[in-house]
This record gives sequence, structure tokens and C-alpha cells, in this order.
Amino acid sequence: MESTLISRRQFIKSTSATAIVAPFIINPSVLAGSGQVAPSDKINLGVIGCGSLGRANTNACVQHKDAVVTAAADVWKARLDPMVAKYSCTGYADYRELLQHKGLDAVIIATPAQWHCLQAVEAAKAGLHIYLQKPMTLHLGESLAVRNAVRKHKVMCQVGTQIHASDHYRRMVELVRSGNLGDIATVRTFNVMNETPNGIGSGFNTTVIPDGLDWDKWVGPARMQPFNPNLVKTAFEHGFWMDFSGGWTPGMAPHIIDLPIWALNLDYPTEISAMGGRYILKDDGDAYDNHEVIWRYPNLTMTWMSSLTNSHGWAFSNSKKTGMGYETGTARRLGIYFHGSNGTLMTDYSSHILVPEGDRMKDMLTPPQTIPSSPGQEIEWLESIKSGKQPLCNPEYHVKVDAPVELSVLSMQLGRSIKFDPKTEKIVGDKEAARLAIPKYRAPWKFPSEYL
Repeated sequence: MESTLISRRQFIKSTSATAIVAPFIINPSVLAGSGQVAPSDKINLGVIGCGSLGRANTNACVQHKDAVVTAAADVWKARLDPMVAKYSCTGYADYRELLQHKGLDAVIIATPAQWHCLQAVEAAKAGLHIYLQKPMTLHLGESLAVRNAVRKHKVMCQVGTQIHASDHYRRMVELVRSGNLGDIATVRTFNVMNETPNGIGSGFNTTVIPDGLDWDKWVGPARMQPFNPNLVKTAFEHGFWMDFSGGWTPGMAPHIIDLPIWALNLDYPTEISAMGGRYILKDDGDAYDNHEVIWRYPNLTMTWMSSLTNSHGWAFSNSKKTGMGYETGTARRLGIYFHGSNGTLMTDYSSHILVPEGDRMKDMLTPPQTIPSSPGQEIEWLESIKSGKQPLCNPEYHVKVDAPVELSVLSMQLGRSIKFDPKTEKIVGDKEAARLAIPKYRAPWKFPSEYL
């Protein structure tokens, strides 16, 4: 009889789909013992990484009536203890112990990016559903491993590009797909801000590590280096160090190029060309301060610009306050430009501008709203656990966002273009690039090569 029993997380994953075919009622007492629960039971959440992003994701999740925080893990006691106190949950200093927490159904992974692949793969292997902060990973091999692990173990996974859940992005997708812009051959994307002259600051590297912080485990599979108090403040600071972020392109491009990839249903690019470097900033970090990218698709070219040394944002520098056309002072600005044969759509997170090519858009009709509103990215993920249907930003979709970003950083580092075969998901004609696309982890951590 024991061989016929199903686990708690398997039951939660399967009940909704089963109920569509044959609704039924089960007495909770029938499922008592052996980890079984009634389908109306709560979703027990674990949180790996209790910094600002982990707290924000958790706060969003507990708005769902069925979500309960039962476990939390962090290598820094000062961040773990408040989470444990707030939710009266079990605390762990090692995420591997959390993954074994009895009755756990799902995990939020909000650690620094060098940890994302390993923790997501191990969570999937444990049968746990995953909310994975972006960037999904830092290397092509890692993205494919996460996608393959989620696919193999049939868990629900949402990658944390929250702007994908906005009504504005949905309206822009509908506008692009309406055909009003005509044929689109070029898309331009950018994220800029001015961190000159001091960047993250300098002279803060030290061997003095705060009490209660396991620095070795914080660094994890990445290259070991001195502790820096600025690095561990928030996810913002991670972007100044290559080992912990890949620079600002992996941090912001997933939010921004997500829109054209979604609206135009883009597959992988076939060629990636990038240039950039650390030109002006002189701080404790080592990430580039400028990055220019061209992604070639079969019938379209998309570009990306990241700058930490100037914050001019073209149409998105306009200011109503000054009346002079541009904002004074520095600010973070971003945008997506769709250049079509009938006109150009310029948009950011919340606004848009249409510039027609002559009178080619004079008969344009506002497209109907066909994409439903999201209840919020975290809530969407929790609902996917109940329905057994992947959320919108699952790794099958998001790998098409993540891989171009990772290959753009690699192209910059190598100083040459990279060709990519979308069918085989492999780099073509460049053995060095193919080798570097699969990272080597610092011992004792091992890259999960079995998922490639």
C-alpha cells in the first residue's frame, strides 16, 4: 500500500488538474500521515536569502490566503533572525538543510546571483516549486541547467522579472502585435545611470568580517575575495562586482528586453556582438561601466546600452517640471524603442510615445485588451502551484531572455562576436566561448553538469 501513496508536494501540484476532469471531495482524515494533506491545505514556503529582495518577495507571497512561511535560510544571522521572528518559522544557516525541511512545498530563492543555478537545481531535485530572483543565472550553461531541472522534475518556477506582470507591458505587447507599427526590423533598449565619480566607493576591502556572517558560504561557488561592507548592503551593490552579478546588464536587461522578446515572440539570437569595459569608475568593484550590445535575430536586430557614467535617456529625459525639455541632474533611465515601417514606439515601465512615419498611422485603432491582468508575479506563481500550469516567466520562456544577456557579457569579455545555434542551444565555431559558457565553481561546490 505504501508504494501507492503520493507526497504532499506531488498532491498540491496535481490536485487542480485532476479536479478539472473529475471534481471530488476528500476527507482530510483519509490523508493523515506519510506527508499527505488535503488539497485545501496551505502552501508551505521556505525563503533562501533574507535580504531586501527576499523580504519583498515573501511579503508579496503572504498576501495569498494559502501561503505560509515555514522556513528561512541565510548565512548572515543578522538577516535570518528578523525573518524567523516575523513569521515564527524555522531558521537555517545552510540552505541545504532548509531543502530537507519536512512538509515544505516551495522556496523563494533571493540570494546573490552566483548562487541561483545551484540552489534552483537542488530545489527542483527536491521536488520544490521555485520563485527565482533575476538574473536567473550568470552563464549560459547555468540557464540551461535550471531550465532542464525544472522541466525534468516538473516543478512550477517563476523568474522574478516583476515588470512582466504590469498592465503597461501587456498593453505594449498588444500594441506591437496589432501591426500598427508595420514591420519591425530594429529594436533599441537601454538602461543608464550616472555613478561617477566614486561608484561604490574605494578602500573598503577588508578581512574583518561581521559577527554572524559566514563569508565563505556567502561567496559560495564564486571566486573568493575580500569582504566588502558595500557589497553586501543590497542587490543594487552587487551590480558593481562581476562575480556576484555579471555587471548591470544581467541585473537590468532581463526586465527591459523582456518586452520585445515577449511582444515579438523572439527565439534565441543567432549572433551576439558586444563591446565595453571599465572606463571611468575607480572603486572597489570590477564590473564594466559601459556595455554596448547587438543581438542578431533572423529578421531583426536588437541593441542594448548600459552606462554607469551618463544618464541621458533620450525621449525619457523629458521633464514637465523644468519646461526645458530635459531633466536636470542624474537619474536612472531606461527605454525600449520599436522602429517599425509605419512608426516608432518608445516606451519604458509606465509610459509610451508614438511617432508616426508621416501619415502611415492615421487610421490606427487602439488594439483590444486581450492579455488579462496579473494578480502580481508572486501570486501568479502560487496560483501556478495549485493549477499545475507554469507561470508566464517560467524558465522555458525566460531562457530566451537570459541566454542573450549572458552571451553578451561573454562576447564583451572575449572581444569578439559569438554565433549561436537556436536549435541545438550551442555556441558555434568557438571552442573557448563554449567552454567559458559553463562555469567552474569554487570547491567544494560543483556545477550540476548532469542537467546539461
